[in-house]
Amino acid sequence: MSGIVTTTGVAFVNGIRVHYTRAGSGPLVILLHGWPQTSLCWRAVLEPLAADHTVVAPDLRGYGLSDKPSTGYDKRQMAADMAELVRTLGFDRAAVVGHDRGARVAHRWALDRPEQVERLVVLDVVPTREMFRRLDASVAAGYWHWLFHLQPDLPERLVANDVRGYLEYFFERWTYNRHGLDPDAVDAYVRAYSRPGALRAGFDDYRAQDQDLALDDDDAATGRKLVMPVLALWGSVGLPSRLPTLDIWREYAEDVTGAQIPDCGHFIAEERPDVLLDHLRGFLAEGRGR
Repeated sequence: MSGIVTTTGVAFVNGIRVHYTRAGSGPLVILLHGWPQTSLCWRAVLEPLAADHTVVAPDLRGYGLSDKPSTGYDKRQMAADMAELVRTLGFDRAAVVGHDRGARVAHRWALDRPEQVERLVVLDVVPTREMFRRLDASVAAGYWHWLFHLQPDLPERLVANDVRGYLEYFFERWTYNRHGLDPDAVDAYVRAYSRPGALRAGFDDYRAQDQDLALDDDDAATGRKLVMPVLALWGSVGLPSRLPTLDIWREYAEDVTGAQIPDCGHFIAEERPDVLLDHLRGFLAEGRGR
């Protein structure tokens, strides 16, 4: 028995209800999930991290048990939701860990509010702008779902009749350690994306691409970079492993370290939680030592 109590809560931020799971005490760590998951994806790392941190894993706007409004899926707004959540919980600063879409929210959050994000971890992504700059045949083959999700109405129509089949395609193709996505977790994700508005909200996250790229282009034009320490981690199977991922992040941040996670696909927190925890503990400890 760990003795760590895990609770759930709901915060009203920026006009929406945001569901979160919380454990531990101490400096705040925020864990941001990606698509097609919810905050459940952090189940194997939340309590171990909570041994010496307050750890909060929210469902992003449009996901899980959080509200699914018809607007607000650009990363600036989604990051503002998380910034308000931190204030609502009574904290001034947080270390932020983001995976997939959550990493894109975390990236924007850290750019817009560097005084609030003290350390940043990005899992299995390169910056959105960089991905489209490198959109050759290989990248397009790996990220075909982006282009599909961008289409109005069509993804909802085609996916709604077989949510499980669609999500399990990605859980099969994007993993190395498939046992990490156990049947109970997959069932929970299927239920989450079968809720009213959930498919549309998840696709709207992608459909905010033009707004997100415009912000990224503004940052590039002004030379603005991430100023806090950044840790970039990616699985040994998947597109980031075929790109100079660490070099790419060093173009977007002043202080970057990183590593490839061996024998791992896209879903790092579920496939290799032990290795992820080792990296996170070391990175977070560096912050306490400053």
